[in-house]
Amino acid sequence: MDFGSINPVLLLASLMVASTPILLAAMGELVVERSGVLNLGVEGMMIVGAISGFIVAVESGSPALGFVAAAAGAAILALLFGVLTQLLLSNQVATGLGLTLFGLGVSSLMGQEYVGMRPPSLQRLEFLGLSELPIIGPILFHQNGMVYVSLALVLGVWWFLRFSRSGLILRAIGENHDAAHALGYSVIGTRFAAIAFGGACAGLGGAFMSLVIVPQWTEGITAGRGWIALAIVVFASWKAWRVLLGAYLFGGVTVLQLNLQAAGFAIPVELLSMSPYLITILVLVIISSDKRRAAANAPASLGRSFHASN
Repeated sequence: MDFGSINPVLLLASLMVASTPILLAAMGELVVERSGVLNLGVEGMMIVGAISGFIVAVESGSPALGFVAAAAGAAILALLFGVLTQLLLSNQVATGLGLTLFGLGVSSLMGQEYVGMRPPSLQRLEFLGLSELPIIGPILFHQNGMVYVSLALVLGVWWFLRFSRSGLILRAIGENHDAAHALGYSVIGTRFAAIAFGGACAGLGGAFMSLVIVPQWTEGITAGRGWIALAIVVFASWKAWRVLLGAYLFGGVTVLQLNLQAAGFAIPVELLSMSPYLITILVLVIISSDKRRAAANAPASLGRSFHASN
């Protein structure tokens, strides 16, 4: 074992990159669930965003257009979920699972001709020489632009939910959609907007996988990160800053196990590879042990269908 081969600065810099797709998807799902909608189709939306962004980036030569296409493609898929659950009143859990299966299938079909191709590279941002600063420079000031977008998203969602009028309306709908409707607020319209936003964020997370982290197209590229994003929202008690903490915890474990493999740590590779998921499950079990606290933090109308005649 060679622990000297693990560079803590590179480890922290890689942590931010590995956490970004989960953070993007989880922040979108946070907004969706705060509106009272439970969308279990995050994995499907992420992988549709991954292939949509990859195709557009390869064909246009522009990673930026790839991210736009990823957000749009996943948002369209999310709106399909919205039509089924908000207008046709289908079961949200079953529809979300179906959305994931549909996303996995359609992404496989779309990506058949793009296996093995390389997308155009996305340059890291430089901040007036700040990347040359010792320790913090490579960690904070020499990252891909989407890393900063994900951090800005955390701040924006926190402010939106806590201080904006629209955010307060969204939270009110998530807590009691009947009372919000009685006050004249558009429950369906607000939830559609939240669902589309959540889909767009999941699409960006998927595109970050196929354009930055991997950068190529392979089936199942998201590798369960959509499910991890769902778990992190619960872990975070539906609070934005805790989502950031949960995403970076998972990203840190993921990067650490890769570094331990490289250092020759005497643990089976399979066990190290599954460690991020095992730790996520362990955290959820600990949180779930306090059912009263979990119920108190969850939006009261989460997963419940709304009809104006109710």
